[in-house]
Amino acid sequence: MSEQGVIKIGTRSSKLALWQSNLVKQKLEDFGYKVELVEISTKGDSILNIPIHEIGGYGVFTRAIDNAMLKGNFDIAVHSLKDVPTTLPEGITQVAVLERGSNADVLVFNNNCDFLDNSEAIVATGSLRRKAFWLNKYPAHNLAGLRGNVNTRLQKLKDNNWDGAIFAKAGLERINVLPKNHLILDWMTPAPAQGAIVVTALTNNKEIIKVCANMNDAETEQCVFAERQFMKTLEGGCTAPIGALATIEGNSIRFKGTLLSIDGKQKIEVEKTLSKNKWNNIGELCAGIILNKGGDKLMKEIKCEIQ
Repeated sequence: MSEQGVIKIGTRSSKLALWQSNLVKQKLEDFGYKVELVEISTKGDSILNIPIHEIGGYGVFTRAIDNAMLKGNFDIAVHSLKDVPTTLPEGITQVAVLERGSNADVLVFNNNCDFLDNSEAIVATGSLRRKAFWLNKYPAHNLAGLRGNVNTRLQKLKDNNWDGAIFAKAGLERINVLPKNHLILDWMTPAPAQGAIVVTALTNNKEIIKVCANMNDAETEQCVFAERQFMKTLEGGCTAPIGALATIEGNSIRFKGTLLSIDGKQKIEVEKTLSKNKWNNIGELCAGIILNKGGDKLMKEIKCEIQ
């Protein structure tokens, strides 16, 4: 916190990132603090013609913000948690996870859904996970690359001859651009922590850590921990087609995890329900099941393919 008592938030400059940071800003202002936003450009924002896994993979949207915070340019950072590496840089810690929004993926289409039965269909996505899931279900379809912020990707869908494109429902809802022409892909296991917003701070900034703890949603924190633990155990980032979803139902935690080959031809899944107090190891347990079912070999093949 600055000498003037102002909490500075580091954020990307996209409309969605600013929406998320302004949500945190409002919460802190409700606690009685003065807050300012500091916008940072990241490698993932500036390079849009190359797939994410080819420009640095996991962390391309967070690395520049982490470096700026370590230099003391601001007090906290706000991220989509699915963009954050499972191991944070030394000196930075997670201080709050906000209540989760929708975890679903959606297909946004230009005209109608009749193309789903058409072998000539073209669907756009920049995600290896979404591509793998789509090809697993629709192996005859063609996939087009799609990068950019939410509004840019929606415009590209309108400007091209694609039949549809895949988005995170939460992002579209948060900036109020979810089109009527959409279909919820409930058969697609979401990215670990999809729909969750995280706040990070310097590990030695005890005052800020205490302040931000008041924003934390314990149930969301437990679920996304399990999902990210699953991904970490599989040794995957956004460069591997990994899906994970944990939900708390009463006194139980239910977990579903999926690993696919990049071409979608192989899919290994696990589903398990345990007592809620097992939330801190269910992700690792399920990852072990995946690895023993052939996931170990598949992960090695994926790593060779993307290198």
